Amino acid sequence: MGKIIFYEDRNFQGRSYECMSDCADMFSYLSRCHSCRVESGCFMVYDRPNYMGNQYFMRRGEYADYMSMFGWNNCIRSWRMIPMHRGSYRMRIYERENFGGHMHECMDDCDSFMDRYHMSHCMSCHVMDGHWLMYEHPHYRGRMMYFGPGEYRSFSNMGYGNMRFMSMRRIMDSFY
Repeated sequence: MGKIIFYEDRNFQGRSYECMSDCADMFSYLSRCHSCRVESGCFMVYDRPNYMGNQYFMRRGEYADYMSMFGWNNCIRSWRMIPMHRGSYRMRIYERENFGGHMHECMDDCDSFMDRYHMSHCMSCHVMDGHWLMYEHPHYRGRMMYFGPGEYRSFSNMGYGNMRFMSMRRIMDSFY
């Protein structure tokens, strides 16, 4: 089970809110958040309510000034705890929306879709097992998005606009 503590000000100052579950809108607990501490588990945090906007993966550790670290202008507004997964990892990535174009089945991290699969980007996927992070640039750079088990037919219809994913990695138990 995960535990995260949010603080109003940088360097763990001001009022705090401790949480062990998902939250769709932080403003019901704190009017602002400028630092946090993850005591256990892994979380995806979002800069807009209802798990929307930019997102960032947080594992156990201290984030005294995460806004500077992430390059965000807004503070955390919502978050999700990522369930612990033990077992295999499996995902199918597709070159085009609605599972179109070339398909590749992945079971491990990939630092460049172009280098490994000769695919310039990925526009839809089906996660069969595990929890994954996809990145907009090769070598795990740029904005990231979380994908749990399920079908994702169109990244653009999910609010990611014209963002194209070019690398991915598994969220492993070793992160906990």
